[in-house]
Amino acid sequence: MSLPGHRLDGRHALVTGAGRGLGRGVALALAELGATVTVVARTRSELEDVAAAIEAAGGRAAVQVADVRDERQVERAVAAADAASPLTILVTAAGLNRAGASAGYPTEDWDLMLEVNVRGTFLACRAVGRRLLERDAGGRIVTLSSQMGAVGYPGRAAYCASKHAVNGLTKALAVEWAPHGITVNAVAPTFVRTPLTAPMLDDPEFAAEVARRLPGGELASIEDVAAAVAFLASDGARSVTGHVLAVDAGWTAW
Repeated sequence: MSLPGHRLDGRHALVTGAGRGLGRGVALALAELGATVTVVARTRSELEDVAAAIEAAGGRAAVQVADVRDERQVERAVAAADAASPLTILVTAAGLNRAGASAGYPTEDWDLMLEVNVRGTFLACRAVGRRLLERDAGGRIVTLSSQMGAVGYPGRAAYCASKHAVNGLTKALAVEWAPHGITVNAVAPTFVRTPLTAPMLDDPEFAAEVARRLPGGELASIEDVAAAVAFLASDGARSVTGHVLAVDAGWTAW
């Protein structure tokens, strides 16, 4: 038996939200597996740091600055990356979370959450997907969701709504684009220590509540999430599409 490999040599991946946290970890992992990686986020200095780390390890990277909420900026970044070398992989890791009780939750925070987490995911998928469809040579799209795309949680109504939407978008695109050899899947982590979540996890009461919900009592790591993304981006996942892969330490298992 000859099993498909997980190497990504010769592939070109674009990763949004790549300046820090999960996006950075995913970009580094894909590059380690041989992909050329175009990193996208709003802050050039962070992107240049990621690109430098990739190149220092012997990989290939390019930088594109863009706000994923802005249709023109997303299209420009994707067009530039694809012109340099045809894109074959997209990972949408740009995301935001602002917690708060629903009864007093600011409308502007709700709008911002949906703009970044849902609109931003869709714009990137559409821009890359359009090019994959034109070439009709297949491709891999991996969205970053959350265990809260499957469950509810107090003070996270906007975040839960946005990640449920990401799951729905992922499944709809998977069905629509499957005839063209494009797989679309989501990775749904539990809380992972990143610059976004560190302030929450540094609260002992909140950290204890999170640990209580994990059967093994241990958070997933950035590397755990990156490994799941890398699998879904590889030939090993050729027959996996429309799937939401939970990397949640068992949070949604009970």
